[in-house]
Amino acid sequence: MSALTVQHLHKSFGKHEVLKDISFTLEKGEVLAIIGSSGGGKTTLLRCLNFLETADRGQILVNDECIFDADNPAEKKQREADIRAARLHFGLVFQQFNLFPQYNVLKNVTLAPTLLGRGKPDEIEAHARELIERVGLTEKLDFYPCMLSGGQQQRVAIARALALSPDILCFDEPTSALDPELTGEVLHVIKGLKSGDSTMVVVTHEMEFARSVADKVIFMAKGVIEEMGTPEEVFGHPKSPILQGFLNKGNQF
Repeated sequence: MSALTVQHLHKSFGKHEVLKDISFTLEKGEVLAIIGSSGGGKTTLLRCLNFLETADRGQILVNDECIFDADNPAEKKQREADIRAARLHFGLVFQQFNLFPQYNVLKNVTLAPTLLGRGKPDEIEAHARELIERVGLTEKLDFYPCMLSGGQQQRVAIARALALSPDILCFDEPTSALDPELTGEVLHVIKGLKSGDSTMVVVTHEMEFARSVADKVIFMAKGVIEEMGTPEEVFGHPKSPILQGFLNKGNQF
């Protein structure tokens, strides 16, 4: 059973086609790293997976169940009603943290499961405390976002994304807003999430991280998957001239 299957995904903004026939599969527990230059379609793909954008064509399956089919006219009528349920299959960690500034760390992590009725209050809080401990911030439970470093805020965002137990955890360049020292602490947390139960899609510009943590790597350019394979295949034996150029322009690990 595949945790995630993407079939022939297309997305355009006006006359500009950003995603052109994107297809791939990801097994449960695997980590997929998506790399490439800006404008290649990486973030748009992630936003389509999380239903922040709606693909024009194609299908998305989670655990072999089709949760999105842009080619089915009947589903287009139902999509608005089903969109929230479909989105819950995914957790998304943004570049800019997007924490609620008026709430402390614990409330940021408990808010979504509380609003969705995902358990009794004491159970939700206990789970949140476990997640906050997992990202190394137990001593910051009562701190507000303005009292935290960027790396700490991103770790809270990771705990918040995990709070709803998503099937797929997605990261959109989670270290792009951080300096090198804070980047290391966030990547360390993400590495620690890699297990048989954590299936992840990570858009990243950290080549060493992609090589050492990912099970699969996709290199995107101009809206297509230019190359896909294991880290050894993509980084060690790149076939595409575009990928070779990308790695040679200071993007080497």
